[in-house]
Amino acid sequence: MRRLVVGTERDRYAEEFAELALALHDVTVEETVEKVLEFTLKAIGCDFAGVIFVHGKHHIETAAATDPIVAKLDAMQMELGEGPDVSVIADRLSVIVSDTHAESRWPTWAARVYDAGIRSLLSVRMYTDEETIGTLNAYSRKPDAFDVDDQAVAHVLARHAAVALGNARKVENLWLAVDARKRIGQAQGILMERFDLTADQAFAVLLRYSQDNNVKLRVVADRLVETRELPMSAVRSTPEADAAGDLS
Repeated sequence: MRRLVVGTERDRYAEEFAELALALHDVTVEETVEKVLEFTLKAIGCDFAGVIFVHGKHHIETAAATDPIVAKLDAMQMELGEGPDVSVIADRLSVIVSDTHAESRWPTWAARVYDAGIRSLLSVRMYTDEETIGTLNAYSRKPDAFDVDDQAVAHVLARHAAVALGNARKVENLWLAVDARKRIGQAQGILMERFDLTADQAFAVLLRYSQDNNVKLRVVADRLVETRELPMSAVRSTPEADAAGDLS
């Protein structure tokens, strides 16, 4: 286990954190979590590491892990509704479980994790000023594997990760929005050509079909572009399309 201490080792960690910040610049969400986990294994000296994403207030999912056992442990917390990650996401910044064999805060969870061979765990919230993104977790087969120094390292890692993930998500969402607009435009073009519609009328057809069938507009556009088919009932109420044939 590696600790933050004074002198040369602290300087080395400062340099490594700077390198991590550079490595997390302008990368995808997937690349970000991979780099964070790689650094977590090296900086904290744990056996396994994982990142959890939170959706809404209650649903969590494993975003990435260094071993399949991590995903199983995450699913266990979701199933039981208890555990360090659930607690951290709800109202804490971090949690150290020194020994699952003696853990009393989440007894059912602790017993199962102990049976899985995990003796200690460190969980830290990943958050920005805008949102809680999830948690960064370190696992060890040994009891008492983590202390306050490891906790401090994990907090720094989690902050770097949260900022990078927040930025990466914004970029990916932007590209998704651009791509969605492009696909919707293509779908409009197909309807305009086949049914002699205006751009507004074609968009109204797509929107109505989306709402009537509870399908996202992007999905409707993708389906139309790929298959060149849309049920005639979706177009019938447009006067210009009443006499038109199907799209195939």
